[in-house]
Amino acid sequence: MPLPNKRLSLMRRISLTLLPAFAAFAIPGYALAQTPARPPAQSPASPAPAAGPDGVMLVFERFADVYGSRLVAAFDSIPAGRYDYRPTPAQQPVGYIAQHLEDANYALCERFSDVKHRRAAQDSLADTVKARWPKDTLVERLRASLRFCDSALDRAGGLRSAALASSLLAFETDLAEHYSQLATYMRLLGLIPPSALPPKPRTAIALSRAALAKYVGLYRLAPGFELRLTLKDDSLFAQASTGNRPVQLWPESPNDFFVKEADAQVTFKWDARGAVTGLVLHQYGRDRAGAKVH
Repeated sequence: MPLPNKRLSLMRRISLTLLPAFAAFAIPGYALAQTPARPPAQSPASPAPAAGPDGVMLVFERFADVYGSRLVAAFDSIPAGRYDYRPTPAQQPVGYIAQHLEDANYALCERFSDVKHRRAAQDSLADTVKARWPKDTLVERLRASLRFCDSALDRAGGLRSAALASSLLAFETDLAEHYSQLATYMRLLGLIPPSALPPKPRTAIALSRAALAKYVGLYRLAPGFELRLTLKDDSLFAQASTGNRPVQLWPESPNDFFVKEADAQVTFKWDARGAVTGLVLHQYGRDRAGAKVH
């Protein structure tokens, strides 16, 4: 399938089933931690800092984490010698898709806040020239564009306007659609897309009910978005305030737990008195912290 004009491709409409499917699958992915938002850059016109992300924004951020990390892993997995691969002459090669995504990420994520990408001379080169850059260059530039989007999302505050919602959907639909495109290319090349790989095997250890009881409580991830940990039959379960079913947390060490339904791990944090103060979620190549509030 050929890539349409960039500006048109940025505004593709999201499938009505995509977000519900993501929410059902990635319970630990979006229902866990969120780092405190960094303060936005100040300007005379807007001296007040933006509010931290709310629960709805947290879902958008987790969705971006999912497809951003899958895209990077996919480009990493494709051999450098196949970056000129295209299934048919009408389609764009792997290298072209990589540079297109970088450009699209900056164009869309600049809409989220006052953060702007500082462009260099290389950015103005023709797409066909950038598409022939070395694999390592293309992958690192894609990573940099996603880090920029992380910063822009951190500074966006809550979802308070239709314009922001439209930009978020355009950004995340673009990531999802291009991952689908790249996954098809990988299948045709005889490669397994990242989303089809099984999670790394992990071995659970036994912890006593008394040890697990220390983690029971309420963890606040964002305003209006909490995670409640409970004990049931000597096992630790986590349930998000969004109403999804509880997910069991399996101990890998006294501080580290994992989820079997997805490639996600949790590390608990302690204070000097031995009390649990919070947790850190490790997923999609990101570490996100959440505080224990009760």
